[in-house]
Amino acid sequence: MNRINPAKLLLSKWTAARPRNKEKHFLVTELFRDEEGTLLEIELQAVMTKRTDRLAWQTLQNAEDWQIGWK
Repeated sequence: MNRINPAKLLLSKWTAARPRNKEKHFLVTELFRDEEGTLLEIELQAVMTKRTDRLAWQTLQNAEDWQIGWK
């Protein structure tokens, strides 16, 4: 399990453990919060294709799918 500080996620770098469509490296480009400021979702952008996905930030904690940094 990856330990993540939600306050430091913006512009963090991630590597997909199982790349799809030659998209391996990703960057967190946006954070989505509720009215109280609690982080709910993030936007991940593929470095190579610039395609974006919006997903729950807790998804990045799964070490079988994501690695911190670009490897």
